[in-house]
Amino acid sequence: MFRQSQALSVLLHDRETQLLARDQLLQLARDRSPLLDHLTGSRDALTARCAREARFHADREEAAADMEMFCRFAGDVFDIGQAAWLLARAHEPGRETRVAENLLNLWGADFLNAAPCCSSNVERVQALASFVFDQLGFQGNTACYYCEENSLLPRVVESRRGIPISLTLVAVLIAARAGMKVDGVNLPGHFIARHGDVFFDPFHGGRILEPGDIHALVAKQGLEFRPAMLQPASPRQFFLRMMANLLYVHDLDGEIDKRDQVKNWMDALSACLVTG
Repeated sequence: MFRQSQALSVLLHDRETQLLARDQLLQLARDRSPLLDHLTGSRDALTARCAREARFHADREEAAADMEMFCRFAGDVFDIGQAAWLLARAHEPGRETRVAENLLNLWGADFLNAAPCCSSNVERVQALASFVFDQLGFQGNTACYYCEENSLLPRVVESRRGIPISLTLVAVLIAARAGMKVDGVNLPGHFIARHGDVFFDPFHGGRILEPGDIHALVAKQGLEFRPAMLQPASPRQFFLRMMANLLYVHDLDGEIDKRDQVKNWMDALSACLVTG
């Protein structure tokens, strides 16, 4: 291993052989070779940097391929939480999601212990809102609404800030871990949540919404309310809207490569509805 790492380091310092060495590093990263771990800790700054870059590119390739495969074959019903973790890893190669996943598991167990005596849908929603938005401190990111991190679940868990759909997702996942079913509702212009016949707004602290509140939200979009708008969003509808938010942000920021990648994933997920 020492001789091979030494040889790669020499190749990296030679302009004529540098591309060859970088290709070799990328293949080592794709193969998950222990040699790459050794090279990332090299005392030679160029070798260590190139090894880290190779790992980043290999992680990006693998995560993007996983995401592409998922979108092509997911169908209409899937685990929205697992889809969100996959999106985060594909969008930020090398990002570790395990800490955020463990936190959601812990919060779900804590919520189960905190609300054992709720006997109605209203009481359960009130208990969930108190836990997620008062105790844990999740809230709408009004200071930076159109930011990439608002649509990436690990970032939302870390910052406890998000937009309507990502905060709804947090509520859905914490509730599910406590045995409580919460659905997303794909209202025009504003994603909300429901538990049974009770509708609430995660972006505004879990406020319970009366029919008049919902009609007003729809009217803001210049549309007439239809009861079908209150149906639970399927995992596919949920995930497509999450990616649509990312698409819009990348369009605003001029991130063409990221925008095109998200658009390809959306097209693949949409096409699977037609062909599946």
